[in-house]
Amino acid sequence: MNNFSPKFVTVNQSGLGCGLTVLAVALLLSAIGLKWVVNGIALLILLLFLAPTVGFLVFRWWLKRKLVDGDCPVCQYHFTGFEGQPCRCPSCGEVLEVSNGQFTRPTPPGTIDVQAVDVSVKALDES
Repeated sequence: MNNFSPKFVTVNQSGLGCGLTVLAVALLLSAIGLKWVVNGIALLILLLFLAPTVGFLVFRWWLKRKLVDGDCPVCQYHFTGFEGQPCRCPSCGEVLEVSNGQFTRPTPPGTIDVQAVDVSVKALDES
């Protein structure tokens, strides 16, 4: 056995006989008038390759429409959620809803949401 022979020159012909057999059967069936069988098999093979490709493209289109990328209204953490589904912020744990392409806090009716402002206080001199 020669270990120094280049591997890129060798040709593997193990699948060639199977391919030639399939081609010979297809030619024989079409020659004796069973072309519909050959067409059916060809259509089945085409669908086997085409269906996953179309399925993948439809899934990407659906995912692009349903995923929302935005910031949490409480802690401003940037994350992704599904449109119309409730989710939790991974940072602060706040329950959020996704609507109209943004994250919102579901609050009960009558709740007033306020923003706290930090005010620095100076001590007055008592002189």
